[in-house]
Amino acid sequence: MGDNVKLAFIVQKPQYKGETSRLAITHAISYQTVEILLEDGELVTPTLCFIGEGVLGLQKGQKAMDMYGITSSEAHIKNALLVDLDVFICKEDLAKYGIPEDSLPDAEDMGADKKLQIVPFAQIQKAMEEAKHVMFF
Repeated sequence: MGDNVKLAFIVQKPQYKGETSRLAITHAISYQTVEILLEDGELVTPTLCFIGEGVLGLQKGQKAMDMYGITSSEAHIKNALLVDLDVFICKEDLAKYGIPEDSLPDAEDMGADKKLQIVPFAQIQKAMEEAKHVMFF
């Protein structure tokens, strides 16, 4: 049986300050491409986590394409959910910034079964500890 390589992508900066947050989502989604190159039984399991100011750009209803001609963080999040990526949102940071859970996007309209997971920071910390590679964005 092969290895299960766990990866943690940690978004800690707001999306409006640069492109790195969207890149984290894109990199996390790309795990499906990597799986094509693996041997039977080998797995790559990414977890995308939003902490600190990283939670600030997660509201649904973004108009980035209309306003700036670029895809929004919301669109990237929906794609991540569509490919069954685990996406953790820090519960404490949502509370800190006064962001209600019902303002967060989902991908039901795209047919995704996966949902954003609002979790305590301890669960995100555990995902980081279990990951072979942790990347901060």
